[in-house]
Amino acid sequence: MRTSIEQYADSALDCISSLPCEYAEIRLGSGVVTSIILSGDQIDSVSSGDTTGGCIRILHKGSWGFVTFNDIDDLKKHVKTVLSLSKTIHSATPSTVAGCAPVRARFSTNAIQSCRDISIEEKFNLISAYNDILRNSNFIQTTRAVYNDRVSQSLFVNSEGSVLTYDKSFCGVSLTAVAKDGSVIEPFSESHAGYGGFELARHREESAEAVVKTAVDLLKAESLPGGTYTVIADQRLAGVFIHEAFGHLSEADFIYENERMRSLMSCGRKIANDTLTVIDDGTLPVLPGYIPFDDEGVPPRTTFLIQNGIIHGHLHSRETASMMGEEPTGNGRALSVMNQPIVRMTNTYIENGTYAPQELFESVDDGLYVVDAVGGQTNLEMFTFSSGYAYRIKKGKPGTMYKNVILSGNVFTTLNNISMVANDRKMFGGLGGCGKRGQSPLPVAFGGPHLRINNVLVGGGH
Repeated sequence: MRTSIEQYADSALDCISSLPCEYAEIRLGSGVVTSIILSGDQIDSVSSGDTTGGCIRILHKGSWGFVTFNDIDDLKKHVKTVLSLSKTIHSATPSTVAGCAPVRARFSTNAIQSCRDISIEEKFNLISAYNDILRNSNFIQTTRAVYNDRVSQSLFVNSEGSVLTYDKSFCGVSLTAVAKDGSVIEPFSESHAGYGGFELARHREESAEAVVKTAVDLLKAESLPGGTYTVIADQRLAGVFIHEAFGHLSEADFIYENERMRSLMSCGRKIANDTLTVIDDGTLPVLPGYIPFDDEGVPPRTTFLIQNGIIHGHLHSRETASMMGEEPTGNGRALSVMNQPIVRMTNTYIENGTYAPQELFESVDDGLYVVDAVGGQTNLEMFTFSSGYAYRIKKGKPGTMYKNVILSGNVFTTLNNISMVANDRKMFGGLGGCGKRGQSPLPVAFGGPHLRINNVLVGGGH
């Protein structure tokens, strides 16, 4: 696979090194995708196929030209096409890009068991075994078990002289059980994935068992009375909250286009207690948001979005960094070579605090322990999330289980109401991902420790 893509490096660099433009880049990709989907006792699909493609992006007099193609053997022709396109476009607000030092490097995923060495039969048998566990209850109406791996190589070159190649392997499973008792239907899911080999899909039996148990338990769970509660959020909900409600606000393409958000998200603004620190870090290995370089050739970094309760930084592409007079952060990401890079998160999390998790529970006389997250939406600084389920806390101990738990509020008010941060951060990621501007699902990870949050508006449902 390396020969098929890396052999184009010199010719790609020659095509764009002396173009009459401010900036140019070529991205090429080639890989094999394997997918197995089982539903109940049925096989939905088993597929494995090759993909090859590329794109060229040119900035000429402040206007972008962009083309994609599957034929990667005639790069000169594609360069002429995109240069012609860029010359016909005249932007009212000319774009610029922050300069970066050229980088030449090769990267590869560290896979313990290469997915290429595992037969389709072994992959099928593994996901079938998980599906059998999911079906192992009289209350389970149906299941969905998904296996996916993607083994590929990418090449990035730009007019500044960068040449970057990346042999990568992404693998994981998604497990869903739908429980039914009379007219009551309750689904529950778990997903595990990351950059590595077949080892990432193995040993998920306990996860499949937990999915079944939770789905069945939800059949008997009560609907929560709405109100304002002291909430302890588990690690997954803490991560989803910070990704959705604050991480997207930190993406600079959203900030510089919105005058009000520029004020709300200005660096140096105090928005939370000193105990809260939020980080986006694309350098963390294995996790779905890991990148050795972004889709603009910029190395990732550890970016503090909030440090000790104060807004400290923003996430940037090269274009937004230039527009806002800040440094690129390695967050110019694209779903594939068929998409243009836009500002996206990588691995976003709340950093550990100083409290043991038990101290958070012991501090709550009457409240809620809210677990997992199954969906939600944000509108500027307002958010609404549905958690997987919750337990009523009485005198520091979780008790009655509730379902249909919906949390809503203003992100800045909620951040300020985080009163305790535990020291047990966990990270999560799966086969799904983040969506933005039609590019979905982009692999990301999120996480955090347990949080105590005061005065959270929580609604129930039926």
